Amino acid sequence: MSDLLKRLRGRGWRLTAQRRVVAEVLDGDHVHYTADEVHALAADRLPEISRATVYNTLGELVSLGEVIEVSTDGRAKRYDPNAHHAHQHLVCARCGTIRDVHPVGDLLAGLPARERFGFAVSAVEVTYRGVCPDCAA
Repeated sequence: MSDLLKRLRGRGWRLTAQRRVVAEVLDGDHVHYTADEVHALAADRLPEISRATVYNTLGELVSLGEVIEVSTDGRAKRYDPNAHHAHQHLVCARCGTIRDVHPVGDLLAGLPARERFGFAVSAVEVTYRGVCPDCAA
């Protein structure tokens, strides 16, 4: 059983066949599918699943804090199930591939106090951009 399914069960979230297949599609370390990709993969497993059900389920998972919605450069939103492990993203500027990365150190330490303008910062989001090996070849 995937980490996401375990977390959802632990929350008492009702796992219908449709919700379960969406959660199963999102299983993996570097999963960043668009809603349409989730729908296509879910439909391979459960042909009767509707696009609306996939969109609604993804919305619920984001609202629950179990999936992160990732937006990069005006491309389609992607969904990351790695919501409970601090990480940043590495994005290919050409094909849009996204990988999770785990920088060492305190990312907030790079922001001097004078640049915080009195904000009590609660989170840091950094996106590293470059070209993946497939696109560079």
